[in-house]
Amino acid sequence: MQSVQEASWSELLWGRNGLRSLALAGGVAVHAINVYVATTILPSVVQDIGGLEYYAWNTTLFVVASILGSALSPQFLEKLGLRQGFLVSLLVFALGTTFCALAPSMPFLLFARTLQGLGGGLLLGLSYSSIRLVFEERLWPRAMALVSSMWGVATLSGPAIGGVFAQMGEWRLAFWSVLPCALGLAVLVWTQLRDARRPDAPKSGSTLGKVLLLTSSVLVMSAGSLSSSWLVNLAGVLGGAVLVYIMALADRGSASRLFPQGTYSLGTALGSLYAGIGLVSVAVATEIFIPYFLQIIHHMTPLKAGYLTALMSGGWTLGSIASSSRSMKAADRLIIIGPLLSGLSLAALGVLIPWQGLASGPDYSWALYLSLLGVGVGIGLAWPHLLTRVFHSAPKGQENIASAAITTLQLFTMALGAAMAGIITTAAGFVDPGGVQGARQSAQVLLLVFALAPVLAALLSGPARRVRP
Repeated sequence: MQSVQEASWSELLWGRNGLRSLALAGGVAVHAINVYVATTILPSVVQDIGGLEYYAWNTTLFVVASILGSALSPQFLEKLGLRQGFLVSLLVFALGTTFCALAPSMPFLLFARTLQGLGGGLLLGLSYSSIRLVFEERLWPRAMALVSSMWGVATLSGPAIGGVFAQMGEWRLAFWSVLPCALGLAVLVWTQLRDARRPDAPKSGSTLGKVLLLTSSVLVMSAGSLSSSWLVNLAGVLGGAVLVYIMALADRGSASRLFPQGTYSLGTALGSLYAGIGLVSVAVATEIFIPYFLQIIHHMTPLKAGYLTALMSGGWTLGSIASSSRSMKAADRLIIIGPLLSGLSLAALGVLIPWQGLASGPDYSWALYLSLLGVGVGIGLAWPHLLTRVFHSAPKGQENIASAAITTLQLFTMALGAAMAGIITTAAGFVDPGGVQGARQSAQVLLLVFALAPVLAALLSGPARRVRP
């Protein structure tokens, strides 16, 4: 049998394998592209149908539903099989996208985004977990890399699609434009994927209750953002924290764990690593507000604001590539330096974005661009080393749980970050007084507060830096 090292890209991307690769990569692509499309057009959406107070809810509900979809994907694969599971997921996603395009009001759009997120989460989970069913084992590493690279494709294409239609004043067409891609993907799935099942698929029912507690905690926190009263805000945060604590207690005593043993103590390697992953993911949640701030405060076009926001994701990719082959000693340093760079960059954005004189007189826009890039680069410098050390730190027999928990944690903390961002911006005047003044106040407070998250990740990284393979 050939070794994994002898597997080539041409084998994966040519002929029948090429079409199968396109089908699985497409499942991630339609979800990921939609994320950036929605982020780019959202300022235009609220100007058209209102609902500024629900701005963060668009991302929160979408990501919460994605967590549920990802958690349910093993059951879909087990009960429906590969082909039917994909087609049902695509149908849910397409219905949600259609409702988004037709939305007459913000509450209706929030319902549609939830449905869209559920379908996207199912596609995301199925795309990754189906690799072992579709390809020979020696092609698995390259297939995983191909599927994961779709987030990079989305970084380039999503802001372009959303920005062009938003500038035309036709934000609904941005959602309609996603549907032909979903239809083409359905044809690929129907013709190229066999209706296989995984007899060894993990049972999701035993962990679904804990996933529901996690998602409920985010929703409780988000509810706090609907009021400008700090008491209501605090009640939302405390209520969400209680639900997370209950989930942790249930998981620690469970035979079927959502997170591996050692997760819930910051003194352990896994606790430190997951804290780092979660805190830097929280920091990235600021990107949902960046297009709005740039358009309202600096009168940028939707296309330009969308691509500037994408600098954060692009920097993440650049940082990951630059740091991935570093020595163990260098990696130890990057686990500290990377988050500190992200925190410094967010703090710089907290000064630059509210500054209305940014591009007048001496043009300091270059500082804005570097700061946006720096947020992502800093995360990327630490990211590969945090992830690989999770694998080395997992207790024996819990390696698969530790790996799957990364996606769950990342999605949860992104949703949590969006919920917290909604609370902070509302308290800082995002809705009242709103307008340019509200945008400036909320941008400053949000970015300076969120700059603390990656700094805290660096401070808690001691046990993570002591991990050795």
